[in-house]
Amino acid sequence: MPSHKDSRVDQFGESMLNFKPQVDPDTCSRSISETVNGSHRFEIKGYSLAKGMGAGKYIMSDTFTVGGYDWAIYFYPDGKNPEDSSMYVSVFIALASEGTDVRALFELTLVDQAKNGKDKVHSHFDRALESGPYTLKYRGSMWGYKRFFRRAALETSDYLKDDCLVMNCTVGVVRTRLEGPKQFTVPVPPSDMGQGLKDLLDSEVGCDIVFQVGDENFKAHKLILAARSPVFRAQFFGLVGDPNMDKVEVKDVEPFIFKAMLLFMYTDKLPDVCEVMGSSSMCTFTVMVQHLLAAADLYNLDRLKLLCESKLCEEINTETVATTLALAEQHHCPQLKAMCLKFAANPANLGGGCCP
Repeated sequence: MPSHKDSRVDQFGESMLNFKPQVDPDTCSRSISETVNGSHRFEIKGYSLAKGMGAGKYIMSDTFTVGGYDWAIYFYPDGKNPEDSSMYVSVFIALASEGTDVRALFELTLVDQAKNGKDKVHSHFDRALESGPYTLKYRGSMWGYKRFFRRAALETSDYLKDDCLVMNCTVGVVRTRLEGPKQFTVPVPPSDMGQGLKDLLDSEVGCDIVFQVGDENFKAHKLILAARSPVFRAQFFGLVGDPNMDKVEVKDVEPFIFKAMLLFMYTDKLPDVCEVMGSSSMCTFTVMVQHLLAAADLYNLDRLKLLCESKLCEEINTETVATTLALAEQHHCPQLKAMCLKFAANPANLGGGCCP
């Protein structure tokens, strides 16, 4: 008869046979190198008075900050080095704040003041793949050109105007960051605010205004309408408005269009025809949107107006173009009008059919 101890040994052995080592899920990380870019415009007025100051003497721009470091442009009217014998002007960009091994890309542009599009550009950005960013070791380190431009040619060019030069400098400081895997994620559903407000409208809870439109009444909330339409805001809360009114008669809009407009104001979406008039309605979507465009213009609902314009552009054909063109003219819709005229001007559309 096996002992209790033997039984425990057998159970241990069985558990070891069934043991499966835990495998950690695959992980990943990403190193991202990118540049933080900034530009500075440097005007040098009185260029002729700066000539003759001597090689190595410079005119410096104000300092400007890019990527957390200060920078400055150095312009040498007689060149940076004596061996150039004042034949060239020199231009450099210098690190003007404390820093060690600051990596950056640079671009120096001498502006064509005749505006012929002939700017002289020296760009390190275009050569980044060849040599990589330039490294400035410490404060005062420079990047630039000792022979930036031959001085005699500069003084007879369109770069010099009214004794003034204009230079643009762009600096791109390299920044590297590491992105690791996200440890925890919580799925966030899309916004349901529109549905929530529509449910509020359908329930009539808290409604404080009734619109009589033809033979139908529609209840709504003043604050929501005022937030969506400047016309309703003025009517309810403006200087000549009446915040205590509880009923408004609407004469210029059909009941089904007013209902569609209310649905948009609560949901920010164009309603479906069936949603507005029921499945038995013979009214087409295009007709509803045409009327809705007029209502949107009446109540200053700019987004609804643009949505209607967009939908009507998609529905232009030989049967709708005349009515849509008249609406576009009446309600100041230049883009819709242009599309109607373009459709009408095409001889291929005169025989019928929808626009492609």
